[in-house]
Amino acid sequence: MSETKHELKRSLGLIDATSLVAGSMIGSGIFIVTSQMARDVGSAGWLIVLWLITGLLTMSAALSYGELAGMMPTAGGQFVYIQRAYGKLASFLYGWTVFTVIQTGVIAAVAVAFANYTAVFFPALENKIIEFGTNYSFTNKQILAMVSIVLLTYINTKGVKSGKTLQLIFTFAKLFALFALIFFGLYVGLQSDVLADNFTNMWQASQTISNPDGSISVRQLTGVALLGVLGATIINSLFSSDAWNNVTFIAGEIKEPKKNIPRSLFLGTTIVTIIYILANIAYLALLPISGIPDGTTVAENGIMFAAQDRVGAAAANVMMGNIGVFVMAGLIMVSTFGCNTGLVLAGGRIFYAMAKDGLFFKKAAELNQHDVPEKALWVQCIWACVLCVSGKYGDLLTYATFASLLFYMLTIYGIFILRKKEPDAERPYKAFGYPFIPVLYIVITALICFALLVNDTVNTGLGLFIVALGIPVYYLFMKKG
Repeated sequence: MSETKHELKRSLGLIDATSLVAGSMIGSGIFIVTSQMARDVGSAGWLIVLWLITGLLTMSAALSYGELAGMMPTAGGQFVYIQRAYGKLASFLYGWTVFTVIQTGVIAAVAVAFANYTAVFFPALENKIIEFGTNYSFTNKQILAMVSIVLLTYINTKGVKSGKTLQLIFTFAKLFALFALIFFGLYVGLQSDVLADNFTNMWQASQTISNPDGSISVRQLTGVALLGVLGATIINSLFSSDAWNNVTFIAGEIKEPKKNIPRSLFLGTTIVTIIYILANIAYLALLPISGIPDGTTVAENGIMFAAQDRVGAAAANVMMGNIGVFVMAGLIMVSTFGCNTGLVLAGGRIFYAMAKDGLFFKKAAELNQHDVPEKALWVQCIWACVLCVSGKYGDLLTYATFASLLFYMLTIYGIFILRKKEPDAERPYKAFGYPFIPVLYIVITALICFALLVNDTVNTGLGLFIVALGIPVYYLFMKKG
C-alpha cells in the first residue's frame, strides 16, 4: 500500500483570509496605547493624525504586498518574497527575527494580555507562585497565558478548518463588540461637550512626563521636536495595526490566492483602520485628553492617565459605570484570544517554509495527517511559552520594532528589484499607485526609523543586534545542509 502524500490544502476563501487579516491585527493595543500617545503629543488633532497615518501606511503596505502575493502564492509569505528579491541570507534573517521575537513575542504578549483581563473576573490569577527580588515574579496569569497558547496550538494541529472556524467566530464577535462600543460611545459622548473641548486647541502639542515624585512636567512641542516625538510615538499605533501580513504566511492554503490574498489585505486593513479611528474619536468624545495621575475619577485621569493605560476600560466606565470595567475586560478577552487564534495559525507556516528550504529544524517541514505543519506549530508554541515565563517578551517586542519596520521597507523595495530582475514574471495584481505609493511608504517609514534611532537608540540598537545574531546561525544551518 502506498503511503498517503500530505500537502497543504487550499480550503480558505476570501472571507476566511479577510478574517485572518482583521482578526490578527485587533488585539489589546487599541484599548491601551492611546494613553501613551496622548501623553506624548497632548493634542486631539495630532493624535487622530497619527492614527490616520498609521492606517494609510498599513493600507499602502498591504496594497504593495498584494503584487508579491500574486507572484508567489505559496506558504511562507514575506519570507519567500525577501528570498526571491535578495537571496537566502536576507530571508533567513527575517525568519530568524520572526521566530525569536516578532511572531512568538506577539503571541506571548497577547496571551499575557488575555490572562491580565481574565484576572479581572478571577483575582486569584494575580497570585504569585515564585518571586525573585523585585524584578521577577511568576504568577498564575503566566500559567493561563501558556495554557491558552497550548490550547490554540492543539486546535490548529487538527486541521486548518478547525483553526479557521475559531478565527471566524472570534473575529466576528470582536468586530460586532467594537462597533457596538463605538456606536454607544459616540451616542453617550456627543451628549456632552467633551469632544468639542478636546478639539478646541487641537494642534497645540505637548509632551507630559510623570516624575518619580508623582508630579508631572509638560513640554511644549513645535518644529523638529514635534516631528521627533510624532515619529517615535507612532510606533504604538503601528504595532496595534501589525500582523496584517500574517495572511501571506498561509498562502498555500488559500483558494485562488492570486486574487484573494490582495483582496483580503485591502479589505482587512481598511476595516481595522476605520474601526481604530472611530474608536479613538469615541474615546475623545467620552474622556478629556488631559488629566492628572492621581485623579479620583476616570474624567480626572483623562485619556493620558487612565488607570494602567486602560483607556478602553475608562471609556466603558463613562458609558456604563463600574460594570463597564467587566464589559471591557470581557471584550478584550475575546479580542486577544481571537487575535492569537490567527497568529498561531499563520506563524507555523513561515517556519514550515523555512524548514523546507533547510533554514529551520528539519522536522518542521513535515505535515501531519490533517495536512498542517504540526511540528512547526509546536516549536512556535514552546518558544512563545518560554517568552511568557521569561517576563521579557515586552522588552523583546520593543527591541524588534525597529528591525520589523526595516523588513517591511526591505520587502516593499523588493517590488522594484523584482520588476527589474523579472520583468516578464506573471503579476496578476500590480502594486497600487506604483511607484509613488511604495516610495512614499518607504520614505515615511525611513523617517520613523530615523526618529526611533534618535529618540530610542538603545532599543533600536538591540533590535539590530537580534537581527545580527541570526548571521552565525544562518551559516550553521548552511553548514549542516
